[in-house]
Amino acid sequence: MTQAAIAEQAGQMSHREVMEALTGLLLAMFVAMLSSTVVTNALPAIVTDLHGSQTGYTWVVVATLLTMTATTPLWGKLADLFSQKLLVQAALVIYSTGSLVAAFAPNMEVLIGARAFQGLGVGGLTALVQVVIATMVSPRERGRYSGYIGAVFATATVSGPLLGGVIVDSALGWRGCFFVSLPIAALAFVVLQKKLHLPTYKRDVRIDYAGATLIMAGISLLLVWVSLVGNQFAWLSGTSAALVAGGVAVLALATYVEGRIASEPVIPLRLFRDRTTALATVASVMIGVVMFGGTVYLSQYFQLARGMTPTAAGLMSIAMVGGLLATSIVSGRVITRTGLWKRWLVGGTALVVLGLALLATIDARTPLVVVAAFMAILGLGLGTSMQNLVLAVQNSAPAADLGAASSMVAAFRTIGASVGVSTFGAVLAHQVAADVGASDHDHGSIPDLGTLPEPVRALYETAFGDATGHIFLLAVPLAVIALICVALIEEVPLRTTTGLAQPDPVREDVLS
Repeated sequence: MTQAAIAEQAGQMSHREVMEALTGLLLAMFVAMLSSTVVTNALPAIVTDLHGSQTGYTWVVVATLLTMTATTPLWGKLADLFSQKLLVQAALVIYSTGSLVAAFAPNMEVLIGARAFQGLGVGGLTALVQVVIATMVSPRERGRYSGYIGAVFATATVSGPLLGGVIVDSALGWRGCFFVSLPIAALAFVVLQKKLHLPTYKRDVRIDYAGATLIMAGISLLLVWVSLVGNQFAWLSGTSAALVAGGVAVLALATYVEGRIASEPVIPLRLFRDRTTALATVASVMIGVVMFGGTVYLSQYFQLARGMTPTAAGLMSIAMVGGLLATSIVSGRVITRTGLWKRWLVGGTALVVLGLALLATIDARTPLVVVAAFMAILGLGLGTSMQNLVLAVQNSAPAADLGAASSMVAAFRTIGASVGVSTFGAVLAHQVAADVGASDHDHGSIPDLGTLPEPVRALYETAFGDATGHIFLLAVPLAVIALICVALIEEVPLRTTTGLAQPDPVREDVLS
């Protein structure tokens, strides 16, 4: 009997069927990753062209992360209730619509709004790709496919900044960055329609809209406070107190709704009773803070502190992503063969701590080869930590909560990313303003360094270089917290069954 026949008899997809469906899923994942990376090197040009500020620079990134954060657990819950294929395709359509609006944005306000809408689709793609793969493949075999996810992540992270830099330097300008992913999204849609066929399980539909709204509102209030405090209003002011108190109160109400009222909560609090889930979630928040909060400003460092073009800044990202690619593929294959995953998780997080500590020493005069080496160490750590945190939670979650658990880890990582980008952006703007003088850096504006006199330009380059190192220094204690959390996780043998442990499936190809 062939492997395909054995898999079919067991109610599982064969390797060939998995790989065919995985092609569409990886294209969708590539689109989601590209949404953040392709715009990275374009941000300085965007902010200059649309007359934005450092706060605007931050919110072009945060807007997507915020709506992605709020909707990722909602998409995960929907995946437990509806056709997963239709949901992935819907997320692709939403993402594409937001990309088109962003491409034609006449000002920063429209661009930020379009990026927020784009984030709705990115949240779906981020959550659903993980959920679908968990549905198709058992945790023990998932390491093999996690390597492919890591490779796509690395490819998008490498090609995004490079592609974005080349596009910005071309006649298309920064607006071309929002067109580039549309053909890929269309191809992913078609491949999924033809190749992805999973069972759908009918359950009573109860969507926790109140919980999702409260979570997004509470996080939004705190992010607005972090982004504007010290610039638009003082730390000790009525506005500051109102935003903090309001954000905390709304999140407290969201916790009450999720724990006591919602019958199908977006974030099932019962999942936190599991030690692995609780610790992995905290670690995911910290990894999100240090990964996005620190690295999103590396492009700004290379362009504003080192005078690089967007294309050259994109080339520098290869150092970090090369390490990420290597360890994500190697760790995934070894985990599949041995079933042991904790050593990779602990070792990877330790490398993240080391990489951040080394990056905390950089300034505008650090040799580029040294900066690249430090970035490579950080990439090596991220490659073995991010995917394995999701794997650990999926391995311990009940089959009925697989979608919610998978998306919850991704959601909390994105919450960390949102907080990190906002907080580090505010810190960077404040420190640069202090270094160059408030009169030269009013309201956190980002100057066009090419138009400044040489002494003033050198002052800005030094200020941005020093501030970037300070950001990574702030990230080190957070990475240490993540290391402590993963060290306390108990290693449980990986399951050899998939998430298809429910009766009476209905074929998705019949429904769609």
